[in-house]
Amino acid sequence: MRPLAVLASGMVTSVGPTAPASCAAIRAAVRGIADTRFMDRGGEWIRGGAVPLDTPVRGREKLLELAVSAIGECLPPGKVPVLLCLPEAERPGRLDGLDESLLWELAKRLKADFHEHSMVFADGRVAGAQALRRAEQLVHESKHPRVVVAGVDTFLVGPTLAAYEKRERLMTSRNSDGFLPGEAAAAVALGPAESGALLCVGIGFGTEKAFGGSGEPLRGDGLLEAARAALADAGTTFDAIDYRISDACGEQYGMKEAALVVGRGLRQRKTTFPIWQPAECLGEVGAATVPVALAVALAAARKDYAPGPGVLCHVSGDDGARAAIVLRKEGGA
Repeated sequence: MRPLAVLASGMVTSVGPTAPASCAAIRAAVRGIADTRFMDRGGEWIRGGAVPLDTPVRGREKLLELAVSAIGECLPPGKVPVLLCLPEAERPGRLDGLDESLLWELAKRLKADFHEHSMVFADGRVAGAQALRRAEQLVHESKHPRVVVAGVDTFLVGPTLAAYEKRERLMTSRNSDGFLPGEAAAAVALGPAESGALLCVGIGFGTEKAFGGSGEPLRGDGLLEAARAALADAGTTFDAIDYRISDACGEQYGMKEAALVVGRGLRQRKTTFPIWQPAECLGEVGAATVPVALAVALAAARKDYAPGPGVLCHVSGDDGARAAIVLRKEGGA
């Protein structure tokens, strides 16, 4: 792919109201997980990563508040395309009308004139990778100097929690093999490659037949397909990757899938191959996952605490969709 520079970020999470605060907390392994206002079927409080706001709001209004803050933190001046990642359409308990109007409500609240190339990607965790592919086109073909990729999501919705608890996907007092629900908004400003910048250099997609509930044995085929496609897109190999950022969030399935990809993909043994999992601090943040990962990688590159210049980010959708992104700090080996 034609490289994209990650130039600025914004975040609002359960561990911080800004990107610097959130990234510092994630680096220090601060967990923003606490009892929520929801109870499980065993009568115990569900634990999750709720974002505290000065004025308590819920539902659509909270998504707006989170997204306004994250996008506003990194929105460049001028008429900029904003690519907004939202929960997948089939998510149980999904709030109504998000695709039709949320983007333009954000523009109004930010007093910004979003470019007409702005659009929504309603595909949950995988949406961020789809938005990056579109951002590449907007920067290199439509010649936009800046594009913002943002994501906002919450799993702290009654019907959503009830549905995932019924499927035994949620971590509760009766189920330890589940995810912790969270909420967040994150955004990154992207542009043409710059000297010394963190670059997005590869994007790949795959399809996993053995996704949760399919009954098929998990071999990690879909995520491996996505990772190999992203590495080929970047013109590199697994062996040139220094660390990974994963969307795994407590479920054994996600951890096993990530391990299978490394076991099958690596050709040379590494003494260390760190994997960072922001969801351990934030809970499951869905459509905000990729922007969060990019912001975390940007902070690590700029503050020089990344294990090396090469990063592989990977995400998995509930429907079997898989995506991987290769990042590299310009000037790195």
